Parts: sequence; structure tokens; C-alpha cells
Amino acid sequence: MIDVNPHALLLAGENSFLRLSDDGSPTPRHWVSHWRVVWSPVGSGHAVMVDSPLVFGVRILSDNTELAVLLTRLVESILYPKFATPAISVMPAKFDKSGVPPLPVTESVAAEGLHLELRWSDFMEPFSFSAGPGFRGGPLALQTTLFPARTAELLVNGERAEGAPWIESRGNQACTSACLAWCETWYRPRDVA
Repeated sequence: MIDVNPHALLLAGENSFLRLSDDGSPTPRHWVSHWRVVWSPVGSGHAVMVDSPLVFGVRILSDNTELAVLLTRLVESILYPKFATPAISVMPAKFDKSGVPPLPVTESVAAEGLHLELRWSDFMEPFSFSAGPGFRGGPLALQTTLFPARTAELLVNGERAEGAPWIESRGNQACTSACLAWCETWYRPRDVA
């Protein structure tokens, strides 16, 4: 049997993330959201949002400013509201990726005066999940495939962020706070503007 999702497509791509804690608790010192969007109403592209002492607060980098604004306004406002602060400007950047699980994966982001490397490795079993409208209290819905990493790193201009991912669960599935989130699709109920 085939079920057609009744909601309006908002975007499709990837939203890998890493959240690192100093003490193993779910209190992140570093929070990073990396997007590779293959389709959205404002085109394709990349964006990365970083909240870390290594970048002195919050930074947003992208190769498509309209996409970064869409992501912060519609999705990150639900996932991590600090990324949705209107006063944050978007820095132009170039993006590159290497690796595929089970091998380590690196996302590199280069902007003027700022170079980021995000690394995921030692992967747990991947799994897919979906969440209907109302996910995290917002109007949106999503489905995605997660590759949880036991080890993750953030490097800013060569300086390694202190901390490590913590173990958490998604439903009854073991997971971590650092995942590649591939084949990710976000939806919006048709009656929501």
C-alpha cells in the first residue's frame, strides 16, 4: 500500500547536526546545524548555523542567503530559536564534504577569516523516523534518516572545540546528540501559511 503525504513540501535535503557537552550531560556548549538542501522554494544550497564560544556567539554561513533566511525563520526557529535572531547577518561561504558512513564524514565550510570543520565518526546503526505536524511545538512535520555518531568534532580555524556528544534516544532507538540527518524532508500542513 502506498500512502501519499497530504502536507505541502517545504524543503528536501540534509540537516546534519552536532551538539557537544563538556560533562556528558544534555547541556551543549557547542551547537551546530549543517544544511545541504537539494530543493526549496528559494533554491538549493548550503547553510551552517553555529553557536559556540569559538565563534564568539552565533554565526550563520551560507552559499544562498535566501535559503539561510528561510531555514532560520521556518525550521531553526523550532529546533534552536537562537539561530532565528533577525539581527544575525549571513556570511558568504563555500562548502565541501568528504566521506560516507561507516567511514568518517567531514563537512568543511570556508568563509573570509573563518574555517569550520565538522566531523562525525564511529557510527551507530542508522534508522529513519518521522514526526507529524506539531513537532517540538511548531506547525511543521518531517521525516529523516539518522546516522548517529559516537564521536564528533568541531574545529574552528584549526582549534578543536572541547566536549563530546551524549547518548540520547529517539523514540525507542539509541541515538546521540551528533547525527548525519540525510534524506530529510520537511512539510507544512496546507492550511498553515
